[in-house]
Amino acid sequence: MQSLLDPITLSRIKDLPLVAKTLAHGFLHGLHASQQRGTGVEFNQYRSYEPGDPLAQIDWKLFARSDKYFVSEAQRESDIRVWLILDASASMLQISQKTKQQGGWNKLQYAKSLLATIAYLAQHQGDAVGLLSASSQAVSYLPANTGQRHWRRLLVNLHNISSGGQFPDIESLRAHIASVRSQGLVIVASDFYQHNQELVSFISGLSNRKTDVIAVQLECDDEIDFPYKGQIRFEDLESQKQTLLWAQHAKKDYLSARDSFNLELENTLTASHIQLLRANIDRPMDSTLLDFLRARQKLA
Repeated sequence: MQSLLDPITLSRIKDLPLVAKTLAHGFLHGLHASQQRGTGVEFNQYRSYEPGDPLAQIDWKLFARSDKYFVSEAQRESDIRVWLILDASASMLQISQKTKQQGGWNKLQYAKSLLATIAYLAQHQGDAVGLLSASSQAVSYLPANTGQRHWRRLLVNLHNISSGGQFPDIESLRAHIASVRSQGLVIVASDFYQHNQELVSFISGLSNRKTDVIAVQLECDDEIDFPYKGQIRFEDLESQKQTLLWAQHAKKDYLSARDSFNLELENTLTASHIQLLRANIDRPMDSTLLDFLRARQKLA
């Protein structure tokens, strides 16, 4: 499968629906997309034709009567709910040196495009999709539903999410836990850099016999390689605490501490039967989507 548009190119496309459709269509084409067959597929609604819609979905009889192009949407009965959880804490504003120099995106923007694409794939096969984003400054919740109109409402919600503060305490999310724990699949996008570890505790409580959880940990080349030289000032985006140090002296200790953090995170999530995927925002997103598909197939 050929790589899709790289993150830097995608970041220049401001239209989130276009980004998601570009990723999804290219991804499905690369995987030789299959057709749905069998019972449970029924007409749902008409909507105006949009560039890129398959011509086979145009209702030509309706065109003959109205002289306007409409496509018919089918809805497949599904008892699966796909929940998208987005960490909107301030650490998600991190951007690597590589993408910053070329006008690229930060972790939050990457996560929005990734979740929008997963939502498109889910609604394309008739699954209900819901969204929950959270920070100490704001919590946004959209109940799970099906259809392209709902997907567009979800995109509006994603677009309006901004980062700030830390991930909130579990009590502020208590009202939404029952909905998210219903039968289905939960995808969590975060860098998992929290002082209070509330996010890990929250998603660990979502995994159960009827609900599978996939955690997508966002990272970048700077975090993986620590390419800094000389004296440099680092800032914690959530606490605004700054540290001045010599990069060459700190590199070994940093990489060791990062390995320990990632191992502890992986062990904690594994103990709660949660699959962990790592996504580098400096790499094409199709590899992340492929890892997600493999993880979902493994769960199935």
